[in-house]
Amino acid sequence: MRCLLAVATVLILGAAPAHAGRVVIEVVDTNGRPVADAIVSLAPMPGTTSRGIAPATRFVDQKDETFLPYVTALHPGDSVIFRNSDNTRHHVYSFSDMVKFEYMLGPGESSPALLMNNPGNAAVGCNIHDQMLTYLYVTKDPEMATTDAQGRASIDGVNAGQYRAHAWHPQLRPGVTLPIQGVTVSEAAPATVRFNLALLPDPRGAMDREHIGY
Repeated sequence: MRCLLAVATVLILGAAPAHAGRVVIEVVDTNGRPVADAIVSLAPMPGTTSRGIAPATRFVDQKDETFLPYVTALHPGDSVIFRNSDNTRHHVYSFSDMVKFEYMLGPGESSPALLMNNPGNAAVGCNIHDQMLTYLYVTKDPEMATTDAQGRASIDGVNAGQYRAHAWHPQLRPGVTLPIQGVTVSEAAPATVRFNLALLPDPRGAMDREHIGY
């Protein structure tokens, strides 16, 4: 009986969740200005156990001839739905290496759920309104967050341990190596991650008045 109790105790302790902490993120450009829409993800180092990931469905809206949000962070196995909240048609498409699709969406219509299988990033446009642009970013890293207008984000409930933090933004120069830094997460105090990114100009243009009403 004592042996059984000892084994049960070991199993219970082994199944106990790791201590969790908070990661605070700040992203700025080379002039020190806050960078919105940067995706920062955390990859666990050997010996660190990350929490599980449940598949999720994300929505990308089309409002005032603008994709909202500008970037969408996803994991393999997640799905994305494009929703048209405008009073005009949109022809949503991507011919990227990661995923290829196109949907003609009338006012109030939504696309089928598009399953994301592979890591990478995809630019998505509208074949009617050329200024419209959004990006899908798919990563295997279990923890991720997108910065707000102040260039800040945070991730709560991260299992304690060692991680590599990666930063991605659609205006990084093509082919550039993604910035990486190490971070130690503990329950004692929030861990801080700060990236300084050199970005290209915003590619989104002004509203295309010529095609309003299509």
